[in-house]
Amino acid sequence: MDERDARDLLARTKAFALRIVRLYSSLPKTTEAQVLGKQVLRSGTSVGAHYREATRARSRAEFVSKIEVLLQELSETVYWLELLIDADIVSQARLAELLSEGEELMAIFVASAKTAKNAK
Repeated sequence: MDERDARDLLARTKAFALRIVRLYSSLPKTTEAQVLGKQVLRSGTSVGAHYREATRARSRAEFVSKIEVLLQELSETVYWLELLIDADIVSQARLAELLSEGEELMAIFVASAKTAKNAK
C-alpha cells in the first residue's frame, strides 16, 4: 500500500467514525437504543484509531496484528448496526450506506492483512 492509499484510508476510517458518532447522537433515548448505540459507538470509532496505529507499526507482524484487531472491531460494528435494524430502532434504508462502507472497509483490510502476511 502506498502513502496515498494510506492517507485515503485514514480519511475514510475517520469519516466512518464521524458517521457512527452522528448516528449515535440521533438514536432514540430508549434503553435499548442507547445500549446498542454505545456498543456501535465504541467499536465504530475505534476502527480509525486502530488503523492509525497500524500505519505506525514498527514491523510487518505488528502491522498485521493491528489490522486484525481493526477487523474485529469492524466486524463488531457491522453486528451492532444489524442489531439496530433487526430491533426496529433504525431503518435498513438509513443504515444501508454505513453498512456498505463497513463491508467495503472489511474487504480492503482483509486483503491488506493477507498481502502483509504473504510478503517476503
